Amino acid sequence: MNSLIERTPFPRTRDQLRKDLRELGVEPGMTILVHSSLSSLGWINGGAVALIQALMDAVTEEGTILMPTQSGDLSDPAEWLLPPIPWEWWDTVRSTMPAYEPDITPTRGVGKVPELFRTFQNVMRSSHPHVSFAGWGARKEEILSAHSLEYGLGERSPLGKMYDLDAHVLFIGTTYETNTCFHLAEYRAGNRPEVLKGAPLLVDGIKKWVEFQDLDYDDTDFDEIGEAFEREHLVKRAKIGSAHSRLFSLREAVDFAEGWMKNPS
Repeated sequence: MNSLIERTPFPRTRDQLRKDLRELGVEPGMTILVHSSLSSLGWINGGAVALIQALMDAVTEEGTILMPTQSGDLSDPAEWLLPPIPWEWWDTVRSTMPAYEPDITPTRGVGKVPELFRTFQNVMRSSHPHVSFAGWGARKEEILSAHSLEYGLGERSPLGKMYDLDAHVLFIGTTYETNTCFHLAEYRAGNRPEVLKGAPLLVDGIKKWVEFQDLDYDDTDFDEIGEAFEREHLVKRAKIGSAHSRLFSLREAVDFAEGWMKNPS
């Protein structure tokens, strides 16, 4: 028998997932940044489709769902390590790499749910070639428009707007290791080095390789920061399906992480 089925006491459904989300504290009208591990929920009738629909049912059209839809493979091949490519290829790869297009550029490394979510009807995706977000609901345009190319997870990013709107972060079977909002704290802490990035973009309809400044992100201590955060702040916990899940204030998490990064214990 499939191991996922063996770990699931009964079929997960859209309606049951909605009820689980409600019990965790997800309410109509809420703005949530979702990180998810689909396999952690157990066997779902409808898979990622049912989970996304359950999230929409829970926040309703008055709320807003955001997910990271990163596409880090549209980057300078000189930076690639998993796997690296020969340096003799670099110029060719830069000149022939397809330009970032929100509607067709696939995600990389964020899982099945965001990759499907970005294709849903009435979902919008922001303009950053590396660290875009997709959103659905009442405030998607307010949050996703004018995503700054430079410092893509900083103040002029969707994260900065989510902070201002007092959004919540929802982990579904994930941990602080992938907690994107902590990157906003890296900018605010002011002690990360800067690097020059590059990506293929459409500029007036013509593909160009464009370079821009950003931080050299470091998420190696995110789990440690998250553990410390939970000792001092309210983090709601419950199971969504079989997935251990958390719901907490994005603003409180960023503020705490900023302080920790400035004065690590």
